[in-house]
Amino acid sequence: MKQFKRGYTQGVFDMFHVGHLNLINNAKKQCESLIVGVNADELVQSYKGKVPVITQENRREIVSNIKAVDEAVIAYTLDKTKQLEKYDFDAIFIGDDWKGDARWEQTVKDLAKRGVEVIFLPRTQGVSSTGMRVVKDDRVDERVE
Repeated sequence: MKQFKRGYTQGVFDMFHVGHLNLINNAKKQCESLIVGVNADELVQSYKGKVPVITQENRREIVSNIKAVDEAVIAYTLDKTKQLEKYDFDAIFIGDDWKGDARWEQTVKDLAKRGVEVIFLPRTQGVSSTGMRVVKDDRVDERVE
């Protein structure tokens, strides 16, 4: 039996790569059911100052077709307590590159009060969408639809 009943993770998942896949697969190993929130285009625009290369619906479609994903949803907020109210998970999975981040420190405390464990998973070294985007900017000047 898995450690958690329902898990949740969330991200942009733009230009999907093996690091994203590893996060999702490692999360699923620990829970019976996994919900993956794909950040909405306007949400990403609000904190990154640009929209993702791939549209939110296409990113959700890609994520929903991964074997380990039980449900892929569009996420319109970064507030994990709001996501908890909506999806009722008992564990949330995040890359360990966020460990020590002030916002996540508070999120860990807020979710612990509600009985939710925050699990920091190891980041896949040498892979990032940011690095891929630099190459994209030299080659492509339009959004991929």
